[in-house]
Amino acid sequence: MAESKRYISQEELRKHDHSGDLWISIQGKIYDVSDWLKDHPGGDLPLLSLAGRDATDAFVAYHPGTAWQYLDKFFTGYYLRDYSVSEASKDYRKLVSEFSKMGLFEKKGHGVFFTLCLMAILFVASVYGILCSDSTLVHLVCGGLMGFLWIQSGWLGHDSGHYQIMATPRFNRFAQVLTGNCLAGISIAWWKRNHNAHHIACNSLDFDPDVQHMPFFVVSSKFFNSITSCYYERKMNFDSFTRFLVSYQHWTFYPVMCLARLNLFAQSFSLLFSKRRVSKRGQEIFGILVFWIWYPFLVSCLPNWGERIMFVLASFSVTGIQHVQFCLNHFSSCVYVGPPSGSDWCEKQTMGTLDISCASWMDWFHGGLQFQIEHHLFPRLPRGNLRKASPFVKELCKKHNLPYNCVSFWEANVMTIGTLRTAALQARDLANPVPKNLVWEAVNTHG
Repeated sequence: MAESKRYISQEELRKHDHSGDLWISIQGKIYDVSDWLKDHPGGDLPLLSLAGRDATDAFVAYHPGTAWQYLDKFFTGYYLRDYSVSEASKDYRKLVSEFSKMGLFEKKGHGVFFTLCLMAILFVASVYGILCSDSTLVHLVCGGLMGFLWIQSGWLGHDSGHYQIMATPRFNRFAQVLTGNCLAGISIAWWKRNHNAHHIACNSLDFDPDVQHMPFFVVSSKFFNSITSCYYERKMNFDSFTRFLVSYQHWTFYPVMCLARLNLFAQSFSLLFSKRRVSKRGQEIFGILVFWIWYPFLVSCLPNWGERIMFVLASFSVTGIQHVQFCLNHFSSCVYVGPPSGSDWCEKQTMGTLDISCASWMDWFHGGLQFQIEHHLFPRLPRGNLRKASPFVKELCKKHNLPYNCVSFWEANVMTIGTLRTAALQARDLANPVPKNLVWEAVNTHG
């Protein structure tokens, strides 16, 4: 006689939602991943964010079919009572299977080779211009070339964190450390931790680090209540200093983006020299040291401090374009407070992202971020196949009435500044709790 299944309720599952007692549901089966937390290749944050909840769509999105065979060892023997799947999720999972049959997850194209060649040319040209020319204009251009090199290294680092861009895992790891740590000074370990948290909890004000930029920026007045960041594990206090900066954030956005790389340097050092578990910490630190040897040395080869500062500002400002691009995809989209919910995975991913319309010959400029909705729904999909997937995703969204927002690069900038301006004026209103009059309106209406 077959053994009867044992069931637990949604409420019982939610009790197992923390480190040391962490259960998740995948296709109605309950898995205890408490001991797997420290070894999970994607880090602990994705599991903690989905703890005590259904994680089926997230699991499907981030794991190849071969990963299913490893689930059995975590099975608790329990099943989720009243487990159901939305029609949108059913079609989404079918689409993942269809893309797999089409080979879209495996066909990576030759983009990586061309990008590496371009990066080598940019690096050599920048170094040659500094060492072999006395022209200030040439040195300025070299700074711009270095910034463009960092943009391209950022695209490769992004891709290599989502899927294997090289022939073997070892070469993939080498490419990650080379493009991220050695050439750009950014820890790939920090990026993966930050980016995985962002993908799982897209635009959650307390779980997604990519919308947590206080004291410089807030995208919603909900931050005025001093939200606690589950990523940084601290309260983000909306104090008078933050309120002052936020009040002018629509004016300071682009200047701050020109120096945003400093924050990435700081975040990398903060993680690598923290007590957190970091995979291959030695490699990470070595790669960062390589950057902080060659880049300052290259800058020191310039003839005077004026040109040195000019070169650094030029390289930072050009790569600031990429930081702006990161913001355009999410700042003006819908936000929410709380952990992600597995039951509305597709809805949350499409609501929190924005596509950028562009011609195919401009794909190199956006690095795949122009198909942000497609990327968030199918993060393992190689950059070169996102355009092929786009019509299928549009059809999925249309069928299930999911948002599919796509605007031009210019419109995305306008929308982002509009979001920042709205929050800035709300912050000013809090800072000036006096009856509004015509003078107040005249001074503050136009930001």
